[in-house]
Amino acid sequence: MTIFAENPRMELAFNKILKKDLSLVIPFVMELGDFQTDEALLKVRFKEMFDQNYECFGVYLGEELIGVFGLWFMTRHYAGKSCEPDHVFIKSEFQNRGFGKQIFEFIFDYSRKKGCETSELNSYVQNFKSHKFYMNHGYVIKGYHFLKKL
Repeated sequence: MTIFAENPRMELAFNKILKKDLSLVIPFVMELGDFQTDEALLKVRFKEMFDQNYECFGVYLGEELIGVFGLWFMTRHYAGKSCEPDHVFIKSEFQNRGFGKQIFEFIFDYSRKKGCETSELNSYVQNFKSHKFYMNHGYVIKGYHFLKKL
């Protein structure tokens, strides 16, 4: 299913990626994670994600898949119905062209249409460039994300 943003200046198309096509996403997520997670393990995890409140999109410029992102939908006691963008990634040769702004305009519009009141996300502590980007798009830092391996 191709979903075009309603803004006529958009050159990007956002195609929903289905579970059966998850192999399109894996190379992007591997690069995003500096190839530290095994491909087979990523496939297992993504198959599980597709069975939860998760949707995945490919970012297309013409016929070329130039990026991916996932969206988690949940209701939080402190934020109401919320959308959490995850693994937002654009190939390096397509970065710094305003595509990130276009992606988030789409995410915000899509989330509102699904009844979301808020959007929240995680960003790695040392990824200062992303912090600036997110703050420029209305996000505020509210706390820390903690992780414990079990």
